[in-house]
Amino acid sequence: MYGSCPLLIVTTDRTSSAKQAREALGSRLRNIRKGASLTARALASATGQHFTRVSKIENGVQTPTERDIHTWCQVCRAESEITELTATLRTIESAYVEFRRQSRAGMKQVLGAHTLARYKSTDVFRIYEHNVIPGLFQTAEYTAAMLSFWIKFLGLPNDLDDAVATRMERQRILYRGGKRFVVVLEEQALNTWFGTAEIQAGQLDRLLAVMSLPNVSFGIIPMRVERPAVGSAGFWVFDDTLVALETPTASIEVTRPNELALYARMFEALKSSAVYGSSARKLITDALDS
Repeated sequence: MYGSCPLLIVTTDRTSSAKQAREALGSRLRNIRKGASLTARALASATGQHFTRVSKIENGVQTPTERDIHTWCQVCRAESEITELTATLRTIESAYVEFRRQSRAGMKQVLGAHTLARYKSTDVFRIYEHNVIPGLFQTAEYTAAMLSFWIKFLGLPNDLDDAVATRMERQRILYRGGKRFVVVLEEQALNTWFGTAEIQAGQLDRLLAVMSLPNVSFGIIPMRVERPAVGSAGFWVFDDTLVALETPTASIEVTRPNELALYARMFEALKSSAVYGSSARKLITDALDS
């Protein structure tokens, strides 16, 4: 959605709310167990499951089934809680199946209008990518080469032209007043091809152009440099309110203040290893020459 892989992307608002709801459900089940003066092992024994599964459910790591909720509440003599807890469970489950509905409509729907709304409401973007050019700076050809793989891989309706147009339309945000873009890119991203050599060369030329925009700070971390931190995944920080990152199986939002602060610290650590200006341009031209 933001950079490379939209694989099994659930609308990120739903991903975040579902995760938080699962944790809240687990906390409520823990309180019910403690209210019945039962240990996790005692509850596990009474419900016929391993005590580690009880712990995973209570900590929001694993989602309980409806049967789990029924037996849990029955053992704890909290049958009056079953209806509400079951409704909460169904809300969580519906959030994760939403991708199936979206994906049937094609890649354009997966990219999501909600993302454009988020871009419009954000003043400062902090972007870190390790193996792909951020979507805001991609050429149409680079985007098409990348999305065509995901459309085929996911078995989505082929709406490639519309999906590319959606991403290109989103790039207008770069030229809106009052917005700043602070970008940190690993040098590896300059050498990871999507499509042909010509497409990659065009993409690198595009980077050289956007680096000159007055509201864009563009740093590149050289592959061979001492550094205080290594990022395990690309992530985007929207103002100080939200972090979005993509894994091979989901798009994830982080909204908790303490976690936001950790991502901000990580970004600053990565940023300190980057080179800027003529040094960054040289890395790009070296990649072009190769």
